[in-house]
Amino acid sequence: MSTRREFEERSQHTLETTLAGTVRLHKHKHITSSVNFQTALKWPNRRYQQRRSQQQTHNNTLTTDSQLQQQQKKKMTDSSSTMSAKIAFGAGCYWGTEKYFVKDFPKMIGKGSSADVYVQEEVKVGFMSPEGEKAMKNPSYRQVCSGTTGHVEVLNVELKEPTEEMMEQLIRFFFMFHDPTTMNRQGNDAGTQYASVIFVSDAQQEAIAKKCIAELQQAIDDKVVTAYTSPNVSTAVVPYSDFYAAHDEYQEYLMNNPTGYCNHRFRFKQWPTKA
Repeated sequence: MSTRREFEERSQHTLETTLAGTVRLHKHKHITSSVNFQTALKWPNRRYQQRRSQQQTHNNTLTTDSQLQQQQKKKMTDSSSTMSAKIAFGAGCYWGTEKYFVKDFPKMIGKGSSADVYVQEEVKVGFMSPEGEKAMKNPSYRQVCSGTTGHVEVLNVELKEPTEEMMEQLIRFFFMFHDPTTMNRQGNDAGTQYASVIFVSDAQQEAIAKKCIAELQQAIDDKVVTAYTSPNVSTAVVPYSDFYAAHDEYQEYLMNNPTGYCNHRFRFKQWPTKA
């Protein structure tokens, strides 16, 4: 089967042969007609060249548009592709930590269902240790509650779109519903398992966490935030380590038991900013 270009070339050759014969046949009677026919001979080729030029321009435009789209897509995903999607928060009893992040955080930022906003694969309560490789492996709930393992009750979160903006919103929200100034204690719950800790997975997360802590400490010093127990933020920022999920009955506990125990509450609902 021939190509479109081969078809056009055959048509051009046939037309030239036919017109040339007609010119020779009538040359002695119509001298000026040869000029007209010679001009006519040029038209098919001219149209063909015009079509090729137009097609090439169109192709160049498509290529340019495609390149621009790829560049824009890359620019939009750069911040997320270089930041880890995983982070964990220790803010006292993990029942309340889960409830505030899963139920209240989406409302705070004006979004809908939490699963549609920032959760991809996992939001689970469990245990994580700031001691990393030195920590006990796979501790039981009772062992963690004894306060002897060094593990912290945490909410482990995997983000759908780990952008700097979303990470900052999460960390700021974390400080709104618990007291980061009481070392290893939240209300009546005391022990290392109730420490205020952010487990970060990379340098970007660490930088954002420390920036938020500095802003919060300044707000406390300036008496803009006064709802905490002590004047100094004690939240630790440590590397993300092995996560051990709690048993199923502890997952989504306050969602399944709305009147269950929770000692968390909002200290403030708007992040303090400099005037």
